[in-house]
Amino acid sequence: MSKNLYVGNLSWSTTEDEVRAAFEAFGEVTSVKLIEDRETGRPRGFGFVEMDDAGAREAISNLDGKELGGRNLKVNEARPREERRPRW
Repeated sequence: MSKNLYVGNLSWSTTEDEVRAAFEAFGEVTSVKLIEDRETGRPRGFGFVEMDDAGAREAISNLDGKELGGRNLKVNEARPREERRPRW
């Protein structure tokens, strides 16, 4: 089974490959998705990493608060997305 992790406080210059490399030290990474602004295409400074359960626990305990790209990461288990009402 795999867990989806939230990774916040990323530098805008951080790449998916850099995030994958940091997390692969703790287990098998299934996917990495860095979120971009819909209108501008610029990075929003956060993303999600999907990885195996044991590796996810290790990654949270070892990477939360650690530096990557000059910023201290915020790493925790992602919560399900809340239902949003339409804007109109």
